[in-house]
Amino acid sequence: MVRIPVRAASVLDLVAVEAIYAGEVRQHTASFEIESPDLAEIKRRWVDVCNLGLPYLVAHLEGGVAGYAYAVPYRARPAYCYTVEDSVYVAPWARQRGVGLALLRALLSNCEIWGARQMVAIVGDPAANNASIRLHEKAGFRSVGTLVGVGRKFDSWLDSLMLQRPLGHGISTSPGDPRVPA
Repeated sequence: MVRIPVRAASVLDLVAVEAIYAGEVRQHTASFEIESPDLAEIKRRWVDVCNLGLPYLVAHLEGGVAGYAYAVPYRARPAYCYTVEDSVYVAPWARQRGVGLALLRALLSNCEIWGARQMVAIVGDPAANNASIRLHEKAGFRSVGTLVGVGRKFDSWLDSLMLQRPLGHGISTSPGDPRVPA
């Protein structure tokens, strides 16, 4: 298998990120967004992730952005500060080539360095997104529950599958503060 280069996303990558995500929003049910965000909103979200010191990554293949991944705080309340939620999207032309796994492995590593102890993945419409479930399971996630009918898109009620994976020492030791650089 060919090695997939993964690096921190730059502002120049965001046009490709917007295009990948727009297709997902308009045509599929992994994301419960109804309208795809414009480039300004994609940039704002990227800045927010970067300002937290969390990873926002892109993978390159054949001279283009093949996919992207990022982590955000799972919830805003302070008790959740050691838990992050991932998002991984791969361009249609780059699927089934190891891009998603390369991105997710790099994301896991970067989130461990940041200080996160748990990562949560929320897969929208698990019946239609088996590839995302398999990707997360391959990276060590396990299913922890299904939220039934919590989303509505394309005139259908959609479930969300929650998966979880410990990072670093998980809950076996007391952590440092992930908001304070080491």
